[in-house]
Amino acid sequence: MLSASSSTFRALRHHNYRLWAGADIVSVTGTWMQVLGLNWLVLTITDSATSVGVSLVVQALPTLLLGMWGGALADRLPTRPVVIAAQLAHAALAAALAVIAFTGVSSVAPIYAVALLSGVVGALGGPALGRFGAEVVPPDDLPNAMALGSILSSGARILGMSLAGALLPLTGDGGLFVINAATFFVVIAAVLVMRRAEFHPLEAAERQPGAVLEGLRLVLRTPWLLVVLALWFVSGSVGRNFQVTMAAMSAGPLGAGVGGYGLLSTVFAVGTVLGGFLAASRPSLTVRLLLITTFVTGAAQTLSGLMPGLWAFAALMVPIAAGAVTVDTTVSARAQLDSPEAMRGRIIAALSIVSAAAGAVGGPLLGWLSDTFGPRLALEIGGVCCVAASLLAAVALARLSGRTLLQAVRPRPAPASA
Repeated sequence: MLSASSSTFRALRHHNYRLWAGADIVSVTGTWMQVLGLNWLVLTITDSATSVGVSLVVQALPTLLLGMWGGALADRLPTRPVVIAAQLAHAALAAALAVIAFTGVSSVAPIYAVALLSGVVGALGGPALGRFGAEVVPPDDLPNAMALGSILSSGARILGMSLAGALLPLTGDGGLFVINAATFFVVIAAVLVMRRAEFHPLEAAERQPGAVLEGLRLVLRTPWLLVVLALWFVSGSVGRNFQVTMAAMSAGPLGAGVGGYGLLSTVFAVGTVLGGFLAASRPSLTVRLLLITTFVTGAAQTLSGLMPGLWAFAALMVPIAAGAVTVDTTVSARAQLDSPEAMRGRIIAALSIVSAAAGAVGGPLLGWLSDTFGPRLALEIGGVCCVAASLLAAVALARLSGRTLLQAVRPRPAPASA
């Protein structure tokens, strides 16, 4: 067992979190296996990359429309039953995809229907999943648990994509979907064997009408949270959609082709793992860290547009990816820990909505900028926007806290643990 002095891995001291982390590795690995299989299945049926993009939009749309309802349910209902029900629903939908693949359906309509239902389950069950993840560790260790979760998710993503690529010729798309369906039962088993006495339950909200509007009002009436979410939106839309810009740079100025894109994707994944370790090693995740990291990452993105060759560009992907993970983890930690426990599910839902909106806006925007002005200028524009947004956010938060810009910027008086 890890000693108490092992601060980077301190969340793993808790039995329930170890179970949760292990189940998360298995589940995320299966999820990315299904992502590759689903994209390949749609591409095989339609021979259209646009159709693949439509499936992603269909799956993300419910989060924008139903996310706050899922947050309200998470704040009111016991988390364990909701988590188990969501896992069963996801397993059933993965099995449905397997049936579609094995029966050789030639239409994408049923695939889109399953993608839409998966989005609905994620929108309604995702906040409960996040709230449950906050109950398996004490509040002081929640930032560390989030950072370790980023490391595990990044590693599981690499593993899932690698396994899918190796198994796809042997099992076909349907086999990948079956494997993913089985992973959800690993999560259910982990939840069932956790020690009830070692949970750290959050305060639940009372059942009352207007819970969704109450969550929206909390966000809109909390100035520091609005500033942080606005910064996160800018960073997420034009600063973290590197799947678009890396592909454009590989195919265009760098002349690296598919092989170069694969190399950049691997390097970026390694950077996300390093970013998770950076966040996990921090004694606390503060708004000052968020501002500095966003500024530095934006500056690095601006410089990346000037890199002459593949290896120089790849070298900058490492700190950019590490910064992106640190920003994501810090925003999630501060938004959750500095908000009322009874509103935790709705705060998690708000984070999911902002993240989905940033992806929906940033991907097409960066694609248009790359096509119109070239990928180098697209990177530079995005990086400058991130730098400017971090400076504006710093000024706004300094005014809200009544401090100067050079002082420690905090959105509100923070508890000692923060």
